[in-house]
Amino acid sequence: MGTLSPIHKTPSLKKEEIQKSWYVIDATDKTLGRLCSFAASRLRGKHKATFTPNQDCGDNIIIINASKVNVTGRKAEQKLYRSHSNYPGGLRERTFNEQMAKDPTQTILIGIKGMLPKNRLGRKILTNVRVFTENHNMQAQKPSKLEF
Repeated sequence: MGTLSPIHKTPSLKKEEIQKSWYVIDATDKTLGRLCSFAASRLRGKHKATFTPNQDCGDNIIIINASKVNVTGRKAEQKLYRSHSNYPGGLRERTFNEQMAKDPTQTILIGIKGMLPKNRLGRKILTNVRVFTENHNMQAQKPSKLEF
């Protein structure tokens, strides 16, 4: 028999070893779903070789020009955002156009939130995204531009 190979261990990062970066994404003329899935993947850290599923190892994302995001087809009239007050008859519905008129940052946050894990880690990861309707005020973090 030949020699046995050494046992390889999958690296698992600890909280102190995580390195985070700041990135800016311009949402002008981007499709809502593609933008949200790209941002969710970056927030989760899946693009890194050191991805650890049980840690917040993703980057911080700043999304600007949220009011200029697009949807395809007839989603602008047909896509519904629902909320319920937990009282009888308390269902509130808004179309995409109504939601964009009220708060365009919420449409992107809702989209990203739906693509993250549904647990306390997902809620923690969602705090790493900042969405602005126009320009951002986060110059102190020295974010670099990110294209997709």
